[in-house]
Amino acid sequence: MFAQFALHERLLKAVAELKFVQPTPVQAAAIGPALEGRDLRVTAKTGSGKTAAFVLPLLNRLMGPSMQRVTIRALILLPTRELAQQTLKEVERFSQFTFIKSGIITGGEDFKVQAAMLRKVPDILIGTPGRMLEQLNAGNLKLNDVEVLILDEADRMLDMGFAEDVQRLAGECCNRAQTMLFSATTGGAGLREMVGSVLRDPLHLQLNSVSQLNEGTRQQIITTDHNHHKERVVDWLLANETYQKAIIFTNTKVQADRLYGKLVAADYKVFVLHGDKDQKDRKLAIDRMKQGGAKILVATDVAARGLDVEGLDLVINFDMPRSGDDYVHRIGRTGRAGNEGLAISLICHSDWSLMSSIERYLKQRFERRNIKDVKGIYQGPKNLKASGKAVGVKKKKTPAEKKAAAKKVSAKPNKRKSINRPQPDAPALVSHDGLAPLKRKKPAAEAGA
Repeated sequence: MFAQFALHERLLKAVAELKFVQPTPVQAAAIGPALEGRDLRVTAKTGSGKTAAFVLPLLNRLMGPSMQRVTIRALILLPTRELAQQTLKEVERFSQFTFIKSGIITGGEDFKVQAAMLRKVPDILIGTPGRMLEQLNAGNLKLNDVEVLILDEADRMLDMGFAEDVQRLAGECCNRAQTMLFSATTGGAGLREMVGSVLRDPLHLQLNSVSQLNEGTRQQIITTDHNHHKERVVDWLLANETYQKAIIFTNTKVQADRLYGKLVAADYKVFVLHGDKDQKDRKLAIDRMKQGGAKILVATDVAARGLDVEGLDLVINFDMPRSGDDYVHRIGRTGRAGNEGLAISLICHSDWSLMSSIERYLKQRFERRNIKDVKGIYQGPKNLKASGKAVGVKKKKTPAEKKAAAKKVSAKPNKRKSINRPQPDAPALVSHDGLAPLKRKKPAAEAGA
């Protein structure tokens, strides 16, 4: 029960209003130490309730004696606009019975409008590092009074190249009393470096190992011959699978637009989401998905984090993601909050080794699936290494290629011959004293006579 935590009565009222009864494991583990003011490093799977785990302790702190201070008191940094919007809604829901005000700063919105909002000085500022730094450099943002800094999806911010921006913004929060870092994966060396430089004597809470992530999601692969075959498989899945809402991930904007066009032509209610879409279009796509106006979303990894759509129970990887962490976040859009989901990855010959690397990273083996109606020729590599990757096959040369290669070899000059060395069939000439060799005279024809 949330009543076990020493939360302000207005926050408990909001929790009751929202029908939050039992804390999730990450909330049960993190809220207590966060209320004590500890720096936290928390790893927990997507959809596990991480947002409430840091929002409730943060709001509780801001309800304290210094509540009347007119200054930005908390900063929440996130990798994408969508995740920032989602977090703002959560903060507003939990603070509905308080006087705490929140603001958001992300790319894709009017810079001057954001600057005007900052002049009103919200208690909590939520946003993405890039635009936050632009407002800071323009002199519109003061962070020296920030008490709490929260880095959510920190591993993704590093993947997106925000490491220096995050470090700079953390440095501006020079008087902060508490820092909390949350992510769904353990990250790599870059994240460990950030933890070491930004957190002070942190408490590490790892709620899930990588192999335990997304346990409620069935994970399948379907082998395919090429992209055109993948499109046929997608069409079959959307027509025959039982699902409420689906998201299809591609690695490129071009492929996302192409697939979107194919699905529109097939009369599916679908939206597309990628980095070239402006904020208005991105918001429209997500809102329509949440409201049920569209059942299908085609997206790049811009939607892999921060997208929380109720009823989204099917994820299709048209392209295999480039890393295990990206895969975890993609399929984390389904099977959320204890619900079941299905994640299907379409694998052609160029995807196999990447897929097997992700299997090893997750310490899992994906279920192999064949669909008789759209079965292709490629069924996986004939020979596998111990790692599960395909054994490379040396390409045989055609007769024409062999002939061309032979000509190339014969046309090469013999580098071992020297212009000063006499030919084997020509005896060397020696001077009268028998010491110095004499140069052989060229025949008249060679001399040009």
